Amino acid sequence: MSGLTDSIAQFVATGMAVPESAARIVRTGFTDTIATMIAGRDQAVVGIVRRFVDERRSAVMQARVLFGSLRVASADAALINATAAHALDYDDVALGGHPSTVLVPALLAEGERLEASGADAIRAYLVGYEVWAELLSREPDAYHLKGWHPTAVLGTVGAAAAVAHLHRLSPLACGNALALAASMAGGLVANFGTMTKPLHAGRAAACAIEAVRLAALGLTAAPDVFEHHAGFLAALSPKGRARREGAAAHLGKHLRILESGLSIKQYPMCYATHRVIDAVLDLAAAHDLKAEDVRQVDASIGVAQASMLRNHNPVTGLEAKFSLEFAVAAALVARKVGLAQLTDSFVGQVAVREAMAKVTIATVDTVCPIEPVFALNDGVVIELNDGRRLDAGAIRFARGNARLPLSEADLEAKFLDCTKGAEDLDAASLYRQLAQLGEQGSLRGLGNGGVPA
Repeated sequence: MSGLTDSIAQFVATGMAVPESAARIVRTGFTDTIATMIAGRDQAVVGIVRRFVDERRSAVMQARVLFGSLRVASADAALINATAAHALDYDDVALGGHPSTVLVPALLAEGERLEASGADAIRAYLVGYEVWAELLSREPDAYHLKGWHPTAVLGTVGAAAAVAHLHRLSPLACGNALALAASMAGGLVANFGTMTKPLHAGRAAACAIEAVRLAALGLTAAPDVFEHHAGFLAALSPKGRARREGAAAHLGKHLRILESGLSIKQYPMCYATHRVIDAVLDLAAAHDLKAEDVRQVDASIGVAQASMLRNHNPVTGLEAKFSLEFAVAAALVARKVGLAQLTDSFVGQVAVREAMAKVTIATVDTVCPIEPVFALNDGVVIELNDGRRLDAGAIRFARGNARLPLSEADLEAKFLDCTKGAEDLDAASLYRQLAQLGEQGSLRGLGNGGVPA
């Protein structure tokens, strides 16, 4: 039996058959990520990254930036596009992180350079997703509690696997690309609530492309990067509990994407807040609550969730994305938690700040077997000034979760809402193209009415 790294490299080189049930999930990932990418195009962090890329623009313009007219080198396009896709924290969730926000921009950019088809991109996405899932499954301890952002550390390697498959590299070159990407991976939870968090996704996508390009040119790397005692899994597992031995023999045969799926966000907030937001919105609507009616809100969440939600007194919209206090306050004050509420001015409103002060947070030491970064259930109890106690009960899944999915109409509505400010884009046409991604002859035709750019 071959070793872990070699077996993963063999899978990356070979790929797998793509059932329609999996392709449908992937199409959703592409569609939702492009929506959030376009919605994030005017964020300050995206502007900073664009200026960074402008300073080193290649003479060969290989891929489009944010579906506009600007073309840059594919790694730079992936850097900007993935940063934009993650800038609003509105992108999909699975595997302890945000897989599509890394995989999709990397594949769009390098796929455009290679003139890959939509079917090629779907298959490559699955390869990347499955490699990410395999590596995640080998570490029993929560990455977030150790300080690692899975989107950054696992996403870099997963995206390298996807791009390597798109390049049709040999198993040897795939192994080198994966090992090189493993050395490029990094991203800290301490940076949540700052501009650096979306940059994690941008760097992961860009590094994936750079790793594959270097490996294709012959750059070598460790042939045992995953199982080595000083390799990738060992480095990310300070307790030494990562399962480093044994081949990944089932890769491509038992698709984890059909188990985990993709959870589509309803709110542009850290996903750790979503179950509580659902509960507060439901209770507020059912009892016609006003923020001033509430004496106290008691929320219970998991330990890893609480670790991510570090901002207890946010003063900016960016900080508020990682504040459960703000999430509850917005739900009570505005009865919405959307892009309009994630602004500095809304966070600073007196009513919002008064509502935040009414929130208490307790942690529960349970673990969801499906999404280990979360508690089995979240809880919300709202105490009113008149003495009533409103209990939401055990909140299992947020709306939009892979096990409580949004309707096709809701997915389209989110896409069109995210893209409504992009006047240079025919959003409805692009949505239809993405719904039939597997039939697209070239990724260059996306957003161009099917005509390659």
